[in-house]
Amino acid sequence: MDKETLYTIALTQMKGLSKQQVRHIYQQAGSATALFENPLQDIIPDANPKLISLMQAKQEPLRRAEQEAELIGRKSIECITMKDERYPLRLKECDDAPIAVYFCGKADLNRPHIISMVGTRQCTPYGRDICHQFIGELKELDPDILIVSGLAYGIDICSHREALANGMDTVGVLAHGLEKIYPSLHRNTAAEMTTHGGLLTEYMTGTTMDRSLFVQRNRIVAGLSDVTIVVESAEKGGSLITANIAHSYQREVLAFPGRIFDKYSCGCNRIIQNEMARPLRSADDLFAIMNWKPKAKEKKAMQQELFVSLTTEEQAIVNTLKTADDMPINQIVSATGISYSSVSVLLFEMENKGLVEFLGSTRYRLLRKDV
Repeated sequence: MDKETLYTIALTQMKGLSKQQVRHIYQQAGSATALFENPLQDIIPDANPKLISLMQAKQEPLRRAEQEAELIGRKSIECITMKDERYPLRLKECDDAPIAVYFCGKADLNRPHIISMVGTRQCTPYGRDICHQFIGELKELDPDILIVSGLAYGIDICSHREALANGMDTVGVLAHGLEKIYPSLHRNTAAEMTTHGGLLTEYMTGTTMDRSLFVQRNRIVAGLSDVTIVVESAEKGGSLITANIAHSYQREVLAFPGRIFDKYSCGCNRIIQNEMARPLRSADDLFAIMNWKPKAKEKKAMQQELFVSLTTEEQAIVNTLKTADDMPINQIVSATGISYSSVSVLLFEMENKGLVEFLGSTRYRLLRKDV
């Protein structure tokens, strides 16, 4: 571990300093190294006597940092500081972002598109169905989207598992050190996530679990992503705290609406009614709201552009399909005089080229009118 990272860890352990104070002096000084290797008054001339006194007590925080460096080195955990280009840039924009995070995984935390999915721990079949359907749709539009949640019961773990089932990377944000997993029932999923996403926290190993840390964790969930999506929520709950934080960061907040009498749709319906969140029905809605371009459509457009040279038989099928909105195979066979088996093969090849679309029940329609 390099000296700057070690000093940054030590800075987070300085007694008597809030997270905001730590980040403020860290930014004023320009580095943790400057703070630890020089008198504070030389780096920050207007520092008050209390802050100077606090910063003089460096030995114990530095000892704890050295201990942490040894521990995380054995467990393949990385400490990523704000000086590191791998630090999440979206999180860095937030005033209360930690100056260092701990990460175990392989995901790029600066993916082009990152979403956070949050919700109640007591999710219903409706919430589970949303996770299943929505993440399946996401994969079709852009399998490289990174899905973030908190590894908790309910919507969190459903989101992580659906992402993994669809071959998508997912990151869990924890409210404790990475040497343990809470809840323990999610250990297997967490282990899988380290090779298909990752686990992230701002807390050192050995951090005592506390309810307040889970609330603080929510700001990391919100800060990592472009948009926070509330799947299900009661009138109050941690997911609404995350939504409020995302809103304060001026990030997009979306929510799946539910029936007005359903307990775990009340929170979603309320933040939609209060205009904190926009209603969401599908992955297509998400892409339209965020003005994202689906990769699948880009691929189809490339296919259409590249494959414009047609054989005589393909051109005959195209000319036939131009005469109607859609057409069954037997009618195409009759109009072109090509055998049924040949037409079937040709239509399959033309579908792969982005020229035609199969509508079901043997019916096809032409996608390109300019060929």
